Amino acid sequence: MSGIIGSRLNVRGSGLVSKLGTDGQVLTSAGAGKQLAFGDVAGGVSWQAVETGSTMTAVAGNGYPIDTTSNACTITLPASASNGDQIVFTDYARNWGTNGIVIDSNGLNYQGDDDTFTVEYTTDGQSVNIVYSGSTNGWIPIEDDTVILAISPYTQYGIFVCGNGPVGVSNLVSSAGVVGSDVAAVATARSELSGCEYGYDKGIIGFGYTTTNVGTTNLISNTGVVGSDVAAVGTARNMPASATYAGEKGIFGFGYTDTYVGMTNLVSNVGVVASDVSVVGTARKFPGACEYSADKNKAIFAFGKSGSYENVSNLVSNTGVVASDTSGVGTGRGWVGACDYGTDTGIMAFGHTGSNFGGSNLISNTGVVASDVAAVGTARHGVAACEYNLNKGIFAYGTVSSEGTLTNLVSSTGVIATDGAGTGTARQNLAGCSYG
Repeated sequence: MSGIIGSRLNVRGSGLVSKLGTDGQVLTSAGAGKQLAFGDVAGGVSWQAVETGSTMTAVAGNGYPIDTTSNACTITLPASASNGDQIVFTDYARNWGTNGIVIDSNGLNYQGDDDTFTVEYTTDGQSVNIVYSGSTNGWIPIEDDTVILAISPYTQYGIFVCGNGPVGVSNLVSSAGVVGSDVAAVATARSELSGCEYGYDKGIIGFGYTTTNVGTTNLISNTGVVGSDVAAVGTARNMPASATYAGEKGIFGFGYTDTYVGMTNLVSNVGVVASDVSVVGTARKFPGACEYSADKNKAIFAFGKSGSYENVSNLVSNTGVVASDTSGVGTGRGWVGACDYGTDTGIMAFGHTGSNFGGSNLISNTGVVASDVAAVGTARHGVAACEYNLNKGIFAYGTVSSEGTLTNLVSSTGVIATDGAGTGTARQNLAGCSYG
């Protein structure tokens, strides 16, 4: 039997932390050292409907998917139990990191401690498998592992949508970074919009400009199909940026109405855009934004144009809260492209300082913006960027002296390649995101 992983236990009011169970053993009423055969506890769990309430009572022999999207959940265990009784809980929506579960052992011991202890699980994607081992140790977790989302085989693609004209076309990016020819999109043709991934395998584009500012959004399926317009919730504006955070959610931030704005709009893991939230960072248009961090939970906005070309950044927490300005070391500019690369890092490149800029700035896995790296690709502004193949990126399109189709691939170590010949309609100020 695999080793026991202890739960997080804290004594109410005492400040003490409990001991973990003995590695490799499930204790029974007969005492330590007696192994309880896996077959005695693993057979025949009956899975129940998804639980969304703030309280519930568990029954031995059942498995419970617990959805804490809207609230935490307190779970009461049975008041009596027999050796070998088993209950399983799993994080249905990967939200326990925001709203966790608390287990009330209801008069019985839990991992050797009585029910004056608080038993709390607060890790996204966690599953907890407990078995009753007798009165001395009570309920013991035989595993409380985090389930990492993985799809095998998993292939990630990219998409570029709309742009100056305005045009309503899209161009798919293959898992090798090759940009495809134009596909007519059902989205309203517009420019100065933005896009990001959500729900792990889908995308969303939003806001922009036609002959007036719009707040419209369009969902992108996990096969790269652009959906029809969804009516605006947030303030209609152009030139925002957007990024994924918390692995499966998105955020649109900043932009321009008839003035620079500092608002954000969160995107849920099913692609629903929330109403405006005011932020503390410098109001500006056309910053860059991308995901970063080892757990893919955080994002960053950087650079942008207000009354001047800004050289500040704003970190986004795993709950979508935008932090105050951090002064940067790179060249202040707007019309920046940004995407993540590698497994936990990001890159921002190109832009406009009053003239076209071709340099780049790497973003560390702690959200630190590095100093300028000299340009390899042609200096230009109004590019879009997206991740592809899980750890690489691509910058595409933009304006040099006129709109073009140039592309520049980004390696898994953040190295920008020389110009590639693109395809599709030449344009700038378009949206890019990954999907699949």
